[in-house]
Amino acid sequence: MSKTVLITGASGGIGEATAKYFLQKGWNVAATMRSPTPKSWTKSEKIICPRLDLTSPETIESAVHETVESFGQIDVLVNNAGYALMGPLEGVTPEQLERQFQTNVFGLMSTMQIVLPILKRQGGGTIVNVASIGGRLAFPLTSCYHATKWAVEGLSEALRYELRRFNIQVKIIEPGGIKTNFINQGSIWVKHPDYVDLIERMKQFSEGINDSLPGPEGVAKAIYRAASDRSPRLRYSPHGEAFLLMHAILPDWLWRSLVTRMMLGGKQ
Repeated sequence: MSKTVLITGASGGIGEATAKYFLQKGWNVAATMRSPTPKSWTKSEKIICPRLDLTSPETIESAVHETVESFGQIDVLVNNAGYALMGPLEGVTPEQLERQFQTNVFGLMSTMQIVLPILKRQGGGTIVNVASIGGRLAFPLTSCYHATKWAVEGLSEALRYELRRFNIQVKIIEPGGIKTNFINQGSIWVKHPDYVDLIERMKQFSEGINDSLPGPEGVAKAIYRAASDRSPRLRYSPHGEAFLLMHAILPDWLWRSLVTRMMLGGKQ
């Protein structure tokens, strides 16, 4: 009997690459999207594309129910959906901040709460939470996004202890920079007159390096490896190991200087 994975945010980027990879491996795939649209790779008996909006609990419940109705079970949940609220904290509205956390943290938590009883009834399973190297370190003008990813890291590490008694594993994926439309389509930039020059510099840096970055396929493979790995390993950092290592070994003053020069052109 084929195993089943439910993936949030599968309309593009890491989510789409992950859905395709699991499909290639013979899994049943629930590739959920906020606005499902027919695509060539979704034309298979082993895939469904339920609507799932992390700001709408009703769509989460409906997507989970449709997955179980279609495939009988859920073996792996991949919490991938999210976006980045970019820019200075001073320019963020309460509504923007609430939506950032609702999508990246609270919606993820709600999805797990709905799926966990199913995994427990089945005798176990795996939850893979896609965080970021931005959940272990931080860069300028991304404070709100980092706050959500640090939350996912702490949440996931705590859950690994809580859920062990039910044979449910929790894994964290910490991607480094990858080539996707995340900066343009997966980000929302906020404005503030006191930070115009820094915002432009950060945008130039992000757009300038995008073409040189690896695609999302490596992250998809890491997610599959984590989903299939029965070892107690918690973290997987595709394309992020170098940054995490530098952050760990460099003195704070040198790391701060490096980030400032690289991303802000030396401006404080």
